[in-house]
Amino acid sequence: MERVRNCGRRSWLGRGIEGRCDTNTNTQRPRAKKDGERHSARALRGGTGTLTMAQVLTKVPKMANRRVFVVGVGMTKFEKPGRREDFGYPQMVKESVGKALADAKLSYDKIQQATIGYVYGDSTCGQRALYEVGMTGIPMYNVNNNCSTGSTALLLAKNIIAGGQADCVLAVGFEKMERGSLKAKYTDRENPIEKHVYSLANVAELESAPMAPQLFGNAGKEHMAKYGTTPLHLAKIAYKNHLHSTNNPYSQFQEEYTLDQIQASPMVTCHLTKLQCCPTSDGSGAAILASEDFVVSHGLQNQAIEILAMEMATDLPSTFEEESPMKIVGFDMTRTAAQKVFSIAGESPANVDVVELHDCFSANELITYEALGLCGEGEAGKMIDAGDNTYGGKYVINPSGGLISKGHPLGATGLAQCAELCWQLRGEAGKRQVPGAKLALQHNIGLGGAAVVALYRMGFRGNERGIVAAATSAGEEFKSANIFNAIEAALSEDGPKLVNKVKGVYCFQVKGGPDGKEAKWIVDAKNGSGSVTFNGAAKPDVTITMNDNDLVDLMEGKLNPQKAFFQGKLKIKGNMGLAMKLQEFQKDTKQLKAKL
Repeated sequence: MERVRNCGRRSWLGRGIEGRCDTNTNTQRPRAKKDGERHSARALRGGTGTLTMAQVLTKVPKMANRRVFVVGVGMTKFEKPGRREDFGYPQMVKESVGKALADAKLSYDKIQQATIGYVYGDSTCGQRALYEVGMTGIPMYNVNNNCSTGSTALLLAKNIIAGGQADCVLAVGFEKMERGSLKAKYTDRENPIEKHVYSLANVAELESAPMAPQLFGNAGKEHMAKYGTTPLHLAKIAYKNHLHSTNNPYSQFQEEYTLDQIQASPMVTCHLTKLQCCPTSDGSGAAILASEDFVVSHGLQNQAIEILAMEMATDLPSTFEEESPMKIVGFDMTRTAAQKVFSIAGESPANVDVVELHDCFSANELITYEALGLCGEGEAGKMIDAGDNTYGGKYVINPSGGLISKGHPLGATGLAQCAELCWQLRGEAGKRQVPGAKLALQHNIGLGGAAVVALYRMGFRGNERGIVAAATSAGEEFKSANIFNAIEAALSEDGPKLVNKVKGVYCFQVKGGPDGKEAKWIVDAKNGSGSVTFNGAAKPDVTITMNDNDLVDLMEGKLNPQKAFFQGKLKIKGNMGLAMKLQEFQKDTKQLKAKL
């Protein structure tokens, strides 16, 4: 009888003490578990360390649901269709996959299977694209799920690893698009969203505008009618996303617009102007997923991002039966997938720090806040007005610029979202870094329909100090950078207490840096546990302008604030009472600065 030797060996990597065996006695020592922790599959165990083949086969189903990690990501810059020469889909895939492999420090022969997402193209385009990277005979699965194609390829790759079918899988998405609005490709058969259009026609008067903005625009109109939101809220979302994109080198558009410019841009339909609609784009994104054993054996713990949960939902009867434009475009799909994800992960929307969601139109971002549980139903307008969707607020939503500004190559979008969230959690997002980002939420939706929602966090290491360092590194040449590091540390140690005392958002305009440079820091001591953001976009309650050297002296108690004010060294605009509360930071700054 064939027998299988097993000792259930697993390493201890910061998530509780895993069961491990004594190699001499083959006895199993117990594992100290965390409440609610989801387990990955382990090696099959027997009381004496050996199992018959029959016993192995009966235990195989328990190998499902292994932990899955993202170990490498890469993407191209998203481009206006046709703008970049020599940018066919095989070339863009070679670029994004090459970057992901370099990020993971792996060669292509380590990839055991691949899932490839695209919407526009002939059969087996995935093979044609990946053959430019290598030809190793691996299984390849071509995926098409409308605008959620990229995240669907990612979910398929995750499930392959979770189910024990492979240890290292590549997910890649791409799109080579035509200019202009999306149009149906086949007119001799049923259109996959025709039921959605018929349902909308029952409750709204259709126009000659492209159908996608009509569908989502009417969802925004329904929200306005039910909850009192206004076109200004939609414009504020677009303003935020365009502003975020100015710090993203991968974004198709990297230009800041005023609210007036956004509202005055050409009207498309249903309060949606051109600058509130995502463009068509060329581009590709890629992610390499791995099992826990693969991560450990290849020494990738320091960069591995765990996919805590990832779920897909498709249309429910409410899509067509409730005469609700919001539900026609997937509100209930998103809510269903999100609820499953948070339940599986044992997390709450309130714990999320950074979000990449599907803002194909500003109206969809607005209703998605509520569908994901980031705020209550009907509270999206209040959330926008409070600045709780950007730096300094409760969440930072679409730091990449989102689809509106980054672009939307359909097959690549879900992978680009994954890449951005991995960079954020690893503290590698540069000027757009979200300070203290620990839990990341992804949302990608396609009409027809499918909504994919996922939660991510670092798999093996904490990241608090790394994120803080990354958030302030762009201004480290300033002497006052250490002051803001110290304030960040003070907020990390006792943020709620400081927030309760101060209750304000500060903007520090620092002049007279190296070579005459200027910089800006936003210190939020008003929301959550507080935060410090270099070049943040949050609206301040008070703005303090000082020379770099003078600010250091002021915060270290070497410069009298009243004297500095009358000498013109300290300029204050806004809430003077908040300026007087700077002493709350001064109490801790000198001591904490010495530690940093």
